[in-house]
Amino acid sequence: MPDVVSDLHSIGELARASGLTVSALRFYDSAGVLTPALVDPVTGYRWYTDEQIAPARLVAGLRRVGVPVPDIAAVVRAEPAEVHRLLDAHLRRLADGLADARREITRLRTLVDPVRGVVTTLLLSPAELAAALDAVRFAVGVDPEIPALSGMLLDIEPDGVRLVATDRHRLALARAGAAVDGPPARVLAPVDLVDRLRRLLDTDDRPVRLTVAGTELRVTVAGRTLTGTALPDDFPDYRRLLREAVGARPAAYRIPVDVAALRAALRDPAAPTLAREYAGTPLAISVLGLDDSGDLRLLHPAELTGLVTGPEAGLRFGVNGEYLLDALDAAGGPQLVLELDGPIAPLAVRRPDDADTYSVLMPIRL
Repeated sequence: MPDVVSDLHSIGELARASGLTVSALRFYDSAGVLTPALVDPVTGYRWYTDEQIAPARLVAGLRRVGVPVPDIAAVVRAEPAEVHRLLDAHLRRLADGLADARREITRLRTLVDPVRGVVTTLLLSPAELAAALDAVRFAVGVDPEIPALSGMLLDIEPDGVRLVATDRHRLALARAGAAVDGPPARVLAPVDLVDRLRRLLDTDDRPVRLTVAGTELRVTVAGRTLTGTALPDDFPDYRRLLREAVGARPAAYRIPVDVAALRAALRDPAAPTLAREYAGTPLAISVLGLDDSGDLRLLHPAELTGLVTGPEAGLRFGVNGEYLLDALDAAGGPQLVLELDGPIAPLAVRRPDDADTYSVLMPIRL
């Protein structure tokens, strides 16, 4: 054993070389992240090679920035390109968490001292704001029993505002750049104020001034001032919903579609649909699939039970056709991209040139 371990490092030596504690090294051994090169069968002492010092230092750094253990294990074994992708994904999670924390602190300041409040003012392009509103408005909820979904979320960031709406069955997002004066804010705008604002945006090209003071909203557009009060309900954590719906990794299928052709197919009175019932109401489901060339097409219900062959045979996605039409109309443009991972994963409708504007439709199980 002495000859064997002479070129190895004890667990204490690796701890000093890497910045990890001895207990952390034992933990990462048990988790299968950093396994010793040799374990003495008599004493149980762990021994490590020179080549394990760099991975141990990498683990120490990942631990300092809060990377989850499963991701640490993946990073240690991954190629450099995959490591960079995982690090980018973790950085986005940290940025989202910091933005959420800032908004929550702003809300807490208002609760502690509501008289003082916090004021944030935005100057926006009317054309850019109009495009963002048009891309999101269709997904606002109308169920009176879920008031938190009956407005449009304005998630104000340091350089713009993200608009979000959902009715549980679909979720839409868009972003408008802005000159922002004040801290980040998050308010749920009533839909009547949103609609009044939208009607004025095409009448004037002067910048729109949006002021958020606590729960009070004031918009100056086209020489007029609109006022409203933010809805008191908590909007869902849409970032978490997006992570669960579309995740951080690329979708299995990215299908370019000709919008005019797909819209015509969906609106054709003879279009094939699958009859289902939802909450006691008949529902016509459009089923999407791919043809032999990999292009999108509507499947006939009879094809769902027939013998299907080919590499794309398993791609059969059921969706509310009217919801898909709404998403296509809201996205605009002659070409869009549909992204999905399979028949029970959500469908993302994206613009090919705009990563900030897209909608997500929930699947209907066939």
